Amino acid sequence: MAILEVGVNLGNRNLSEIKYYNSSNNAGLDANLRAGFLSALENFTSEVFGDNINVVSLASFKLVCYCEMISLPGKEEQQEGLLTYAIIEKDTEVEVVQEHMKQLTERFLNRYSLFDIFNKKKKYFRKFEERVDEILGDLKLKIQDRFRSIF
Repeated sequence: MAILEVGVNLGNRNLSEIKYYNSSNNAGLDANLRAGFLSALENFTSEVFGDNINVVSLASFKLVCYCEMISLPGKEEQQEGLLTYAIIEKDTEVEVVQEHMKQLTERFLNRYSLFDIFNKKKKYFRKFEERVDEILGDLKLKIQDRFRSIF
């Protein structure tokens, strides 16, 4: 029961990504490639179903997403999805993770201006990783790692 990876994307661009556990299955997957896939999936569900993606279940993992539409000041007609995602173990409580994704999005939007979100490069957002760790707490630890930290 753990969050394996968490990130923040703006459309096809990854702004922040933290991997808590490496998996040989996704070792070579580029963060921007994942951002493009999630953006396409979000656009598809929005266009076809008029809804947002929340959870995508895979055989071994789940992908939990929270998306908020934002626009650059002065260009309100051009909106882009700010998508916060987490890759979690199958048995992790989805509702708890969704609440954390919502909180991460709120904190991200409070911390950075819309101008910075649209214009700055990924390294500009590195300091946000500390806040992510603080918000997630022990959700980022697998059960065996939680026990190790106790003893």
